[in-house]
Amino acid sequence: MVYKILHYINQFFAGVGGEDKADFEPKAVSGAMGPGVQLEKLFGGKADISMTYVCGDNYFAEHTDEVLADFAEVLAREEPDLIIAGPSFYAGRYGFACGHVIKKAQELLGIPGIAGMNNESPAVEMFRDDMYIIKTGNSVRAMKPALEDMAALVGKLLAKEPLGSAVFENYFHRHVRKNFFRAENGGKRAVDMLLKKMSGEPFVSEYLQEIPEKVAIAPPVKDLAKATVALLNTGGIVPAGNPDKIESSSATKYGAYSAAGCERLEAGKIISIHGGYDTSFANADPNRIVPVDVMRGLEKEGVIGKMHETFYTTVGTGASLLNGEAFGRGIAGALKEAGVDAAIMVST
Repeated sequence: MVYKILHYINQFFAGVGGEDKADFEPKAVSGAMGPGVQLEKLFGGKADISMTYVCGDNYFAEHTDEVLADFAEVLAREEPDLIIAGPSFYAGRYGFACGHVIKKAQELLGIPGIAGMNNESPAVEMFRDDMYIIKTGNSVRAMKPALEDMAALVGKLLAKEPLGSAVFENYFHRHVRKNFFRAENGGKRAVDMLLKKMSGEPFVSEYLQEIPEKVAIAPPVKDLAKATVALLNTGGIVPAGNPDKIESSSATKYGAYSAAGCERLEAGKIISIHGGYDTSFANADPNRIVPVDVMRGLEKEGVIGKMHETFYTTVGTGASLLNGEAFGRGIAGALKEAGVDAAIMVST
């Protein structure tokens, strides 16, 4: 028996285009496309990708219910044995779509689903309890091992073979615990781990616990009319030429740029280098992302004391957690030194 698999990918991996085609409407295509071609080879003839469902990231995000209704019709016609989505790596919108289509397939057909995401994708926490999400690298450079791990898990699920632990199968744990017997008791295993830790040897805890960083909420501004307020953004707003060479994705740096003497940011002199959204509106008027014009108005009205003359920029898409924390500490230190009372992280 050859199993039927339905594969969901976005416009980029289907070869339609990049961010300029993120509004691509959903389309069902017979057979494998993009990464699905290699996936199908890894199945070794035991399964075929009978249908690929393609949708632009922006279109899915803005028409989620409409897309899922159309996807449900495709599922009903195709009746696949399993659904694969992605891998989407760290991409937020793509991961969001992958999670939703798998949940829809499980809801309607009760079939298993597999996605592939990086640990910093926000979709992991949204969907990890509902499906198998293979751990991947943070970019397409990690495609080969991601597809190999996904294909291996597909084979086990279709054959209804017992799965190993989440660590063994390389998927994000689903908060499910299974009892099993070990040859050595807990006391012996605990002492062995302690000895390894003391001697600097590698060891793995049997109880993995994620401890998020706790950040205290800042007290309210006492007198906004006397406060200095700064503007921050992750929308990639930089002087033309991108003098600090901030990356358009997976940024490793941030920039600090002067708005002194400006009533508003001038199109052409200030641009967006962001690789994760349609920047045409930001380039036409960069104040849409860094609203210097609005802040000057608030100064004149006496709502705020003054705008801090330096705004801070980076790119959010694909940025690692560690880099994000470093950016935050660096910017916060500079703002504190400058006597800034409050900062606005403007939504992109």
